[in-house]
Amino acid sequence: MSPRELDEDDVRVRPARSSRPRTRTRPAHEEAAAATVVTVDRGRYRLRVDNGAVITSIRARELGRRAVVVGDRVAVVGDLTGGPDALGRIVRIEPRTSLLRRTPDDNDPVERAVVANADLLVVVTALADPPPRPRLVDRCLVAAYDGGLEPLLCLTKSDLAPADDLLALYRPLGVEAVVTGAGSGVQELAGRLAGRISVLFGQSGVGKSTLVNQLVPDAQRAVGDVSGIGKGRHTSSSVIALELPGGGTVIDTPGVRSFGLGAVTPERVLAAFPDLAEAAAHCPPGCSHLPGTTGCALDAADVSPARLDSLRRLLVTLAEGAVGS
Repeated sequence: MSPRELDEDDVRVRPARSSRPRTRTRPAHEEAAAATVVTVDRGRYRLRVDNGAVITSIRARELGRRAVVVGDRVAVVGDLTGGPDALGRIVRIEPRTSLLRRTPDDNDPVERAVVANADLLVVVTALADPPPRPRLVDRCLVAAYDGGLEPLLCLTKSDLAPADDLLALYRPLGVEAVVTGAGSGVQELAGRLAGRISVLFGQSGVGKSTLVNQLVPDAQRAVGDVSGIGKGRHTSSSVIALELPGGGTVIDTPGVRSFGLGAVTPERVLAAFPDLAEAAAHCPPGCSHLPGTTGCALDAADVSPARLDSLRRLLVTLAEGAVGS
């Protein structure tokens, strides 16, 4: 056939991507199974389905950019048998009861969700080797109050240094504490965590992985030493939820050296202290509630001075920026 004999019927036309009209209606996925996210790894999610199966899953496109994090309750469809080639698809994230979040630094307002739906934030800090960092502990407490979690202080390595000073520092805030060291105190901690969803959080080298291995004997979390300059080495590299033998869940997190609070406001922290928030309602608009603030109603309120000083220490920590020692 010569070129002159060709017509439009011989021209290849690329078909449209879809012949179906686009619609905003999304499937309801009423048949989806309920599951909990137990770990996240490079776009793959390990889920514990309510029927007992543990499966790998991906996220559905309709979730958009909303983050799926450990602890999330989700709805999942697909192959839920739990076999080696089984793959589910997360189609819905259920409403969260709490959310632990942080920002890369205090000047970055973009929050990064860390763990969802936990009841208890266990702030783990060593009494020595590495030395305690109260300002980092304060920031973890701020994140707990902001995210709707109850804080619990866990002081490790009591065989190396006494706990009295740190206990006295946080007693006015009403923060409960467990002291562990040389094998002691772990059973008390296990009792506090039983039947609850708890997050272990703290700087590197304080002994979180050691605690997890004692609480969940088959966890086999890596344990590392502290460097010669007093900084812990990262051992756990991922967030993972583990079932406790006595019931409940403990979530281990990688060690941190900083904790950004760029998206937290003083009002959200103050709301965690109803007795002080009631007095602060009489402050002038925009009051920071910091020490020396003109017109702050907290100065004349009938509240515990020690508790007020402790709250203001948290607000100062929030206002100062970078984490110090």
